[in-house]
Amino acid sequence: MPRRRKNVVADLQVGPRGTGIPACAPTSIQPPEATASIGSPNYEHSTSDSSARHSPLATRRCASTSHKSPVTNHHPQTSPNSKVFLIGAGPGDPELLTLRALRILQSADVVLHDSLIGPEILNLIPPSAQRIDVGKRAGFRLLTQQDINSLLLSNAAKHKIVVRLKGGDPLLFGRAAEEIQALREAKIDFEVIPGISAAFGAAAAAKVSLTDRRLSSHVLFTTFSRAPEAKFLPGIGLTADTTVVVYMPGPDYAEVSRWLQDAAVSRDTPVLVISKASHPDQSQHATTVAGLTQIAPLPAPALLLVGRVAASAEARATVTDAASARNFFYDTIEGGLPNARIS
Repeated sequence: MPRRRKNVVADLQVGPRGTGIPACAPTSIQPPEATASIGSPNYEHSTSDSSARHSPLATRRCASTSHKSPVTNHHPQTSPNSKVFLIGAGPGDPELLTLRALRILQSADVVLHDSLIGPEILNLIPPSAQRIDVGKRAGFRLLTQQDINSLLLSNAAKHKIVVRLKGGDPLLFGRAAEEIQALREAKIDFEVIPGISAAFGAAAAAKVSLTDRRLSSHVLFTTFSRAPEAKFLPGIGLTADTTVVVYMPGPDYAEVSRWLQDAAVSRDTPVLVISKASHPDQSQHATTVAGLTQIAPLPAPALLLVGRVAASAEARATVTDAASARNFFYDTIEGGLPNARIS
């Protein structure tokens, strides 16, 4: 009787839907737990050896067969007809997904998603698809952006439909530019499916218009940075009719208050803090730039609406009178320089 050939392919088979983990090793499609927390009220963490073993980037060794992490610097061979979709998940309500986003999501082979994507949307992913959490937890980034780029490329080499699922819109503060560049350099076909940005979801949830021809004629989208070298948009003057939307304000609103005042925003400028917009447990708090120092941070994701439109309905009725409208942004800062920038 001829000797039966050993099934080499089976021995080298990786884990579920290309996790990069050998089939003979314990596997998990759940995200690795962060080993540190930086003050977010939303998550609790514990250091776990098992979570490290189950990381999609973990190196596995089974008997004499070893398998390296899927995060590499080279461009893998793309699977025929494969395509990567950068999808905006919107502010959180699954009914705010676009029809195309929902259709692609339900056809996905693998989904790389941000940590703040809620279960209501993640449950729309078919059970047959692999889910990989590539986001941040309490400010602790599990993977670098280069790691995420490499995972996109390696999964495009193995799967037909690869989804990168981002909160809000992928093209606004979503690091999409870096992922687009990596896909272009690797000559991988991709498509961007827009989503409702958090600013619009929050404004809708609060029933506040970001623009009002009586109060605000332009809008500035920005993020708060704690970096010492970061400056609040110097060079282009903010005016009284500017609405400022601050994404990702972080857990210390006192820092944000100082940051805004350093940009010559008046202490009395109305602020509306909106948390978990469009979620069942959404909340909001009305205050001023100075009042930010007195309130506890709301659960992430949260953002700030700063400007006249953020005032209460009663206050807005007062400031709509052009004769009594107040300039909440100082005309100049010391030295006569413009107080801030707008884009």
